[in-house]
Amino acid sequence: MQFELMASMMCANYGNLEQEVRELENGGIDSFHIDIMDGRFVSNFAMSLNDMRYIAEATAKPLDVHLMIEHPNNRIDLFLKNLRPGDTVYIHPEAEYHPSTTLQAIIDAGMIPGIAVNPGTSVETITEMLRIVRKVLVMSVNPGNAGQMFLPYVGKKITKLLALKEDMEFDLYWDGACTADKIQEYAPRGVTGFVLGTSLLFGKGRPYGEVLQDIRELRF
Repeated sequence: MQFELMASMMCANYGNLEQEVRELENGGIDSFHIDIMDGRFVSNFAMSLNDMRYIAEATAKPLDVHLMIEHPNNRIDLFLKNLRPGDTVYIHPEAEYHPSTTLQAIIDAGMIPGIAVNPGTSVETITEMLRIVRKVLVMSVNPGNAGQMFLPYVGKKITKLLALKEDMEFDLYWDGACTADKIQEYAPRGVTGFVLGTSLLFGKGRPYGEVLQDIRELRF
């Protein structure tokens, strides 16, 4: 079964980021997930514009840039000019007065537009944007920190979105507390890709290539 695997780089070893990128790339990761946090929209500060720029220069693999910042439209140009056509940029609809304007700027720059959906955000409030975006990132934990527990009620939201994805032509991605059993359950149902953090990829004391191979060989 085919599904995409993205490395959550906020969980990487920053003591040698170049080696981390190289080992993940050689291990077969599909893309690099960049969580950028401003300490306002979420309570944490995470990766920066410079981190994103470095990783964009260090790999030819696609980047998935997840903007957890207030009013991204005010600074969206800073991110877009340091990315490549075909990279993905997710915004949170709750963070912007007019999210469709920000999404259009992402489209005009040649990037893939996406929205990230918080656990407490209903499908009904984002329905119109589903016709604009190409990717929907479902947060299975509250945004801002790694290592959180899965929120079971998010499963019902994923079921609703899976019923809409063909008609509205978007792909669905999972972010947060991603374990092997979640991939085994949701990949066959139509979730396209999974962001891997401390639950499954980082801090396991094994080469990334071995871990990724085990994930791709999961039984369905």
